[in-house]
Amino acid sequence: MPQSLILGAVVIIICILSNKITSRFGIPMLLAFILLGMLFGSEGLFKIAFDDFPFAENICTLALICIMFYGGFGTRWDIARPVAAKAALLSSAGTILTAGITGLFCHLVLHFSLIEGLLIGAVLSSTDAASVFYVLRSRSLSLQYNTDSLLEVESGSNDPFAYTLTLILLSIMQSGSALSARGVLTLAAAQLGCGLLTGALIALAARWFLQFLTFEVNGFDAVFMLAVALLSYALPTYIGGNGYLSAYLVGIILGNSPMPNKKGLV
Repeated sequence: MPQSLILGAVVIIICILSNKITSRFGIPMLLAFILLGMLFGSEGLFKIAFDDFPFAENICTLALICIMFYGGFGTRWDIARPVAAKAALLSSAGTILTAGITGLFCHLVLHFSLIEGLLIGAVLSSTDAASVFYVLRSRSLSLQYNTDSLLEVESGSNDPFAYTLTLILLSIMQSGSALSARGVLTLAAAQLGCGLLTGALIALAARWFLQFLTFEVNGFDAVFMLAVALLSYALPTYIGGNGYLSAYLVGIILGNSPMPNKKGLV
C-alpha cells in the first residue's frame, strides 16, 4: 500500500509539472497524461501491468461525468445559441459519418469484420471534449464565425451520440445481428429522449432548490453541485437513458442560471 501511494503521488506531481511545458506550447495536457501512462504501462519502462477493467471503467465514467458537466456549465448559451443547430448536426450526423468511414477502413484495410470495424469507428468517432475545452478556454481563443463556440458545443454533445452508437453496435453483436431496425431506433430514442427529459427535470429541480437554500459552510455549494452532476448521470442511466447527455444538459442549464459564487464553482 505505501508503495502504491508513493507511486500515485509521484505520477500526480509529474502531471501537474507537465502542465508548465504543455501550456507553453499550446499542447493539451491530456497528451502528457497519455505519454506518462505509456511510460508506466506494461509496454513501457516500468512494466506496470493493469487489467482491472471494471475499476478503469468506473474511474473513466466519473471523470467523463465531471468533464461533460463542466463543459456545459462553462458554456454561455447566448453565444452558443447561434451555432446550436450546426453543432447538433456535427455531433450527430458527423459522429455517425466518422464512425462509418473508420469502420469501413478497419473492415477493408485491416480485415476486421464489418461489425467490429464499426465498433472501433464508434469508439473513435467523438471529439475529445477535455482537450477542446482546455485549448479553447485556457488560452482564451476567440475564433472567427463563432467557430470556438461551435467546437465547444459539438465536442460536448457528440460523446452521448458516440456512446449511444457504441451501445447499439454492442447490442447487435450480442444478439447476433438479430436486432431489428425498429429495435435500433427504439434504443436510440430511449437513450436520447430519456437523457434529455431527465436532465431537464434535474436541472430545474436543482435551480429551484438553490433559490431557497443557503449554505452555511464555504464549499458546500461545490459539494452540492458535484452531487447534482453525479445524479444527472446516474438517474437517467438507471432507467435506460443517456447519462452523459443528461449531465451536459444539466451543466448548460445551471451554468446559465443566476446563482451566487458561480466563479468559485467553476
